[in-house]
Amino acid sequence: MPRPGDGSARARRSAPHPLRAEWLRGFAPWAGAGLLLALAWPMAARADQWQGSWGATTELLSTAAAMIGVPFALAAGGWQGGRERRRRTAELRSSTARTPLVQLLAAALPLACWLTAAHLLVVAGALAACAPYASAGGPAYTVFAGNALTLAACTVLGHTAGRAIPFRLTAPLLAIGGYVVVGALGTRQSDVRHLAFCMAHVLGDNDLAVRWYPLVSALWAAGLAAAAALALTAYRRATALLPLAAALGAAVLLVSTGDGLLRDNPLAHRQVCDTSTTPDVCVNATYPGMLPEVTRALSGLTGRLEGVRNLPVRYEDLWRSPHPGEAQLPNLSPLGWSVVRGKVTDPRRYAWEAAHMLVRPDCEQAPTADRITVTDEAVLRWLAPEPGFAELREFSVTRARQEGDTKRLAWYRAEDEAYARLTSMSEGERRSWLGRYFATAAECGPKPSEVPSL
Repeated sequence: MPRPGDGSARARRSAPHPLRAEWLRGFAPWAGAGLLLALAWPMAARADQWQGSWGATTELLSTAAAMIGVPFALAAGGWQGGRERRRRTAELRSSTARTPLVQLLAAALPLACWLTAAHLLVVAGALAACAPYASAGGPAYTVFAGNALTLAACTVLGHTAGRAIPFRLTAPLLAIGGYVVVGALGTRQSDVRHLAFCMAHVLGDNDLAVRWYPLVSALWAAGLAAAAALALTAYRRATALLPLAAALGAAVLLVSTGDGLLRDNPLAHRQVCDTSTTPDVCVNATYPGMLPEVTRALSGLTGRLEGVRNLPVRYEDLWRSPHPGEAQLPNLSPLGWSVVRGKVTDPRRYAWEAAHMLVRPDCEQAPTADRITVTDEAVLRWLAPEPGFAELREFSVTRARQEGDTKRLAWYRAEDEAYARLTSMSEGERRSWLGRYFATAAECGPKPSEVPSL
């Protein structure tokens, strides 16, 4: 015989916990899926601009978290917070035995966890996609942890605002306000920009965040969220002053530290070199894996320069102007232009740009003497022909003939004759002539008599 009360005891044991419904059903899982798609789409669309650089990956993930994740979290929290008013169950909720603070957290934390999980899943996918092509440095885990905590805090903050102002326009207004405020703070030139949620961690290959910076930034957001929740629900609202003081302390620390929140990346001030070429080829130590690829792209150019005197010692790739005896390596960054996923996108054009770095690269205007200009063009054409040069030259000559531009036609003939004389030289003769030519190739205004003629 079943004893009295056994049925009710079994019902209580089999009844799901209220939090289970919040976790597995309703708005929270759908919001998490929405944020996952919203963050994954811009990352996938711009994959060629960050795959291969930990700094670029961190920068884009932080920017997406700030400009997409923060407004989304505020709006989702605001919509969730106003649901009792929309469902007309506010009085029923207030009659339960749980305290208002517990009720708020029980509804807000599952949503916060779903949104945080969506962000971390996108982070994990981006890091996995970057790893095969990145050759130096590593992921900034504290930045991602700080951004995740910030998104959770923004969810609670939005939920509190939605419960305090339970109107249908609260959610979109929170999204717009979050986007505007974060964007306005993040683009300011003063140290106040470090108060922007998530965007304060925007980095590149040149800078690294101090370890405590992302966590203090998250404390700034979490303190505001906790103060708002306590001010709305706590029996003793003065307790909200404690997290508010923590938030203000974090804000003061961020603003007062300013640029000290970032430190130089030591790798950005070093380079790795291949000394088997002429000139040597050096790439920045933030992407040392690009050295074989760059050396291969420049192999035709460096092969033609082997044994030539008066050349720069090396192609350098540091964030400064080349020293005497150095030439600037064509830009490898930002990614997505010359380099995509560890490969030089157009080796012929890259070699052409490298050749131009050897011949009067810092001169704003061409030399005044026509003969010098013709000689320069012949040398550049021999070192690394411009991609599509034949088609472009044929088009230019045809147009000059149609317009009757005899001066331009004479110029083209002079260039062709100089190039023909350079190519007709024996190897030793050409090497000797190029040595005399490169003795003046770095000067912006040499006298015609100083530049060997062709």
